[in-house]
Amino acid sequence: MPLADALDPSTQMFWRHVGVAFLCGAAIGLERQLRGKVAGMRTSILITLGTAFFVTLGAAMVPVNIDPTRVLGQVVTGIGFLGAGVILARGDRIIGVTTAAVIWVLAAIGALIGAGHLRAAMVATLMTLLVLVGVEGLERLLLSKNNSRGSGVFSAIDSE
Repeated sequence: MPLADALDPSTQMFWRHVGVAFLCGAAIGLERQLRGKVAGMRTSILITLGTAFFVTLGAAMVPVNIDPTRVLGQVVTGIGFLGAGVILARGDRIIGVTTAAVIWVLAAIGALIGAGHLRAAMVATLMTLLVLVGVEGLERLLLSKNNSRGSGVFSAIDSE
C-alpha cells in the first residue's frame, strides 16, 4: 500500500496513522498536563498529528524535481521556533527547557508516523515517557548530592 494512502480518509492506513499520532501525542501530553506544563494534551496531539500529515504529504509528492526530505527539514526548523517560545528566563532561572525538548521529540514521533514507522513511533513515545517520569528521581538524587557539597552549579537552571 503506497504511503499516499495515509492521506486518504477512506483507507485503514489513514486512520491507523491518525490513531497512532493521537495516542502518542495524548500519552506524552497527559504526562505534561498532569505536571501543569504549558504544552499539555491538546498541544502534544496537534504536534504529532500536524507533523505526521506534513511528512506524509511531502513523501506523497513524487515528481522527479521534488525532494520529500525538504519538508522534514522545514518541520524541524519550524518546531524549533515553537519550542523556543516556551523557554523563559525568570530572574536567575531558566524554565521550559524540558517542555521545549518534548515538543521537539513530539515532532520526531510525528515524523516517524508520517513516514510509516508506527512501531518506532510507539517505542519512541514509551522511551520519552520513561525519560520524563523515570529520570526525575535520578536528577533529584544527583542534585541533592551536589547541593550537599556546597556546589550551586545547577541552581540557576531549572529544566522544567
